[in-house]
Amino acid sequence: MKRVFLALTILFAISTVAQSPAEIARWNAQAKRVTIIRDVYGVPHIYGKTDADAVFGLLYAQCENDFKRVEMNYIEKLGRKAEVLGEKELYNDLYIRLIIDSADAVSDYNKAPIWLKKLMNAWADGINYYLYKHPNVKPALLTSFKPWYTLLWTDGSIGAISTGDVTEQDVKNFYSNNVPLGSMTFNSYKTNDELIGINKRYPLLLNSSQEEKVDGSNGFAIAPSKTESGNAILYINPHTTFYFRPEVHINSNEQLNVYGAVTWGQFFIYQGFNSFCGWMHTSSSVDVSDMYAEKLKKQNNAYVYYYDGKWLPVREKIIQVKYLKGNNLEIKKFITYHTHHGPIMAKRGAQIISVKSNNRNMKGLMQSWLRTKAKGLEDYKKVMDLKANTSNNTVFADNKGNIAYWHGDFVPRRDEKLNWGKVMDGTTKSTEWRGLHNVNEIVHVYNPSTGWIQNCNSTPFTVSGTASPLKKNYPTYMAPDGENFRGINAVRVLSKENKFDINKIITAGYDTYLSAFEILIPGLLKHFDALPENDSLKLYLKEPAAILKQWDYRASETSVAQALAIEWAQLLGPGIRKVYIEDGEIDQIKATQLFVDTAAAKELLNPLKNVINNFKSKFGKWQIAWGELNRYQRVSNEIQQQYDDSKESVPVAFASSAWGMLPAYNSNYYTGTKLRYGTSGNSFVCAVEFGSRVKAKSVLAGGVSGDVNSPHFKDQLLMYTKGKFKEVSFYKEDVMKNKEKEYHPGEK
Repeated sequence: MKRVFLALTILFAISTVAQSPAEIARWNAQAKRVTIIRDVYGVPHIYGKTDADAVFGLLYAQCENDFKRVEMNYIEKLGRKAEVLGEKELYNDLYIRLIIDSADAVSDYNKAPIWLKKLMNAWADGINYYLYKHPNVKPALLTSFKPWYTLLWTDGSIGAISTGDVTEQDVKNFYSNNVPLGSMTFNSYKTNDELIGINKRYPLLLNSSQEEKVDGSNGFAIAPSKTESGNAILYINPHTTFYFRPEVHINSNEQLNVYGAVTWGQFFIYQGFNSFCGWMHTSSSVDVSDMYAEKLKKQNNAYVYYYDGKWLPVREKIIQVKYLKGNNLEIKKFITYHTHHGPIMAKRGAQIISVKSNNRNMKGLMQSWLRTKAKGLEDYKKVMDLKANTSNNTVFADNKGNIAYWHGDFVPRRDEKLNWGKVMDGTTKSTEWRGLHNVNEIVHVYNPSTGWIQNCNSTPFTVSGTASPLKKNYPTYMAPDGENFRGINAVRVLSKENKFDINKIITAGYDTYLSAFEILIPGLLKHFDALPENDSLKLYLKEPAAILKQWDYRASETSVAQALAIEWAQLLGPGIRKVYIEDGEIDQIKATQLFVDTAAAKELLNPLKNVINNFKSKFGKWQIAWGELNRYQRVSNEIQQQYDDSKESVPVAFASSAWGMLPAYNSNYYTGTKLRYGTSGNSFVCAVEFGSRVKAKSVLAGGVSGDVNSPHFKDQLLMYTKGKFKEVSFYKEDVMKNKEKEYHPGEK
């Protein structure tokens, strides 16, 4: 293990900041071609002569709002978090560097089309100009940004990385002691049927990452036949960690005019709209990566693996990861192993598992930009034909009245007889991908007769009610997704309204019904009612049970029943909260019903008793309203927020999407807190109507600025907690009416 003194590293980092006079002159010239107008909510409206100018201004404005988050996103994608946060991030960095190779990003940059290279150059210039103009800003690590960094993260999704169900912990287990590959058992290769048995014996390893993924996103599209105005409406409702994406508006003289949410540090609007159309992305279980069990041995002092009747060489690659330890940077060297499928990332039982994936793709970056300039459905289809969106479904609407849905985009063609949710046999060609499906072959719907589309990370086979695609027409790997409680709720609210406008679609999106409790509470009360009248537990739970029996399953700040129900349900185990499933697994609805049908009385009643006892212990009473318990607090801009019951916070009626809540709000307890604080859920929410002129309303979690002293740090906080939206300024005349300040990048 090597050691590098941090003082020398800092000295080197400082020396890299100096810029040439020619570079500074170029930046100053480009800044003059860019105008940033901040509106009364601090939202930046960027105007550039060219697309590259607009990107330059966008990144400058993002850095003004929150350079810390811009930088950290790329520290992570470079696999260098441990250099800042210490040894605990060592294996996260290794995980990233196994699947995202910076050398590939550099290679792609060098061969990128001119138009894309201009955008990538402008991206780096915008950030570096900000750092030049703000010498008081001290980067945590990256003192100069390179244009090829953009090719490390070519999709704006919070879940953009897919490695089957291999996790960082798997990587740590495999590589933590730098065990030579030859010391493991190779020749006990098992058939695919036997591998299914391994999957069943290691359920926590296989599903831990999915079980933690309890939130997601909602997207709705309404056809003209179901709107008051006869125009299509789009509802954009991503669920992410708070402050993951700010709200922006970028324009150029090259037909760019797009508004929406941008992931910190990226140069394209990820979810949003232009003058012609809009798009909302949701996550799904579309299979875009696969795990392979490799058969290996040592031969002539080198490692080989068996494939298609031959022994082929295992490629070894040395990855050196730096990590902060005390005041020093230390280096840990890993010898990593790769087959043609991809990096070897896990050992389960006696099996060595490699991963085939597509987590970084220049076409993906091209697609992310080109969609922002689409002029309607046919244009958008052409962008989809790049087939490089690996992590998202798309809900779409345009100004011609079209609505559409695609379940995924990048979908490898496979043998339909195999269960691709399992570890595959890595020794045979039969488990190889066979190219990509054409977009018209994946699960999709255009202009359904029901007049509406919804996706809430749920099955695409209920996406448009009776006009949904039929499951029998598609291979399972295209859509292993099941139904969830948000999906059920979305179908209900969209089916009952025939004259939507922007305000009505917002009302639908903020429906407060918690549909999971339609199953859970009756199951609880059935066992409660069956207890003898003089049973001590029945007497103890009599009043809480009466409150739950009268509850209408709607969320509110004043609901005692909601507080009891959610605290109780969270003690019932993670299975009923699991939204994302694989082939052969039952969905959230069936899992919840099965749990209730088979649970013993004590499994349902004792957790409620524990909630009562806990409330009494903490608050001196059990009658606690949900809003007293469930809070929103923003008092700092740390990426890992710290929460404090003694500091200002506000009540929130909303709850986790796991219970069917459409306006998701995921909260937890933290060290030293009696109250729950929200960390994720609704983030940027926007309703858009596409007519002769676009009309839109939006709200953003907290506010657009990361500066605690800015008036825009939490000017939308109360609006957010109440579901109150602001008017979006999309056209220049409206921007000017709501202007707070106007300037060129670099001006004070």
